[in-house]
Amino acid sequence: MIHHHIHHLKTAGNCDVHDITSVVETVIAESKIQNGIVTVFFIGSTGGITTIEFEPGLKSDIKKLFQSMIPYNKEYAHHKTWGDDNGSSHLQSALLKTSLVVPLINSAAVLGRWQQIVVIDFDTRPRNREIVIQVMGELQLSSFLSG
Repeated sequence: MIHHHIHHLKTAGNCDVHDITSVVETVIAESKIQNGIVTVFFIGSTGGITTIEFEPGLKSDIKKLFQSMIPYNKEYAHHKTWGDDNGSSHLQSALLKTSLVVPLINSAAVLGRWQQIVVIDFDTRPRNREIVIQVMGELQLSSFLSG
């Protein structure tokens, strides 16, 4: 069985971090899938998905980390190609990646106590984003009996 949902998210850009764990958990519950995997995918090439302990210190640290590795205020060849300013955003996204797969056991994502699923938007401006959440696996036995 496969169940999917598209989550809409307004972001501020510039390494804006959003916790979407509760959204993913809701989609899992709606899917009625007991065991399998959940894939979370960021549509676009200037953002990413990962897991962290979602707290203010780490949100700040992540921004500092990406800025130190791939600073916004540097000139990138991408800027010359399209006449824009988000070459760093594309490189940061490529480094982090745009998808995450999490095991699903007994209708719950297998995450550590302090592990949340987050979206990070690296673009240089606010955006309206779409996140695909797809749950794949075996249906709960009660779903077969009731339907």
